[in-house]
Amino acid sequence: MGNLISFQFDSFMSYLLDPALLSLVLAAFLAGGVDAIVGGGGLIQIPALFTAYPAESAATLFGTNKTASVVGTASASWRYARQVRIPWRTILPAAFAAFSFSYVGAATVAWLPKDLVRPLILVLLVMAAIYTLKRKDFGLLHQPTHSGHREWIYAICLGGIIGFYDGFFGPGTGSFLIFLFVRFFGFDFLHASAGAKVVNVATNLAALGYFLPHGYVLAGLALSMAVANVSGSILGTRLALKHGSGLVRRIFVGVVLVLIVKFSWDTVLLL
Repeated sequence: MGNLISFQFDSFMSYLLDPALLSLVLAAFLAGGVDAIVGGGGLIQIPALFTAYPAESAATLFGTNKTASVVGTASASWRYARQVRIPWRTILPAAFAAFSFSYVGAATVAWLPKDLVRPLILVLLVMAAIYTLKRKDFGLLHQPTHSGHREWIYAICLGGIIGFYDGFFGPGTGSFLIFLFVRFFGFDFLHASAGAKVVNVATNLAALGYFLPHGYVLAGLALSMAVANVSGSILGTRLALKHGSGLVRRIFVGVVLVLIVKFSWDTVLLL
């Protein structure tokens, strides 16, 4: 009995001290922090997973990523909701549409090559960066626009588009949401980030509706990364709430520029 307990303890410690696990936990922590502020945590977490488990199927790694990140995103949503007045009339219909259309996006993968979308996303990212940098006051003031039926229509349309994109492709979903909330609804970056988290939870849950039943999740790894992701999201949310829209705007621009570099490099490799 004593030998069995000793063996199990040694195995557990060996698992905890595994360099691959430690690197993924660190990546999840950083991803949670970045994602809580402006989105884009997948830029850190997904490459780390593919590097640590090159022989694992892509679906399993994406499912593990979604399982870990949805916990951090939900935590960030809850913390934002306690401090920031979330415009639910806009966010809830957007979240519902995003949840629904993410299934459509996932189904579209079967017949529409993702490589056709990459150049278009690159153009949109460049336009978002130019627009944000050109307008120095963009997203610094919270002046909501639209109301009534128009608000619902805009929210459903934008939520549907982003939900489809997240189900079909995914990278930069949170950043696109923040930009669209600022541009089309007059939110400041802080309120846009808070709202984006709620919609992101919906799209992640929709994706998990496929990954979990089909067993595309490394449960133990996902749990470890989820704990780290939540810890990072707590830090990221505190920084965003403390420093406000100015910090969120600066990090948003940084993440968008990183996305532009990544998409540019990926596009060049396909030529």
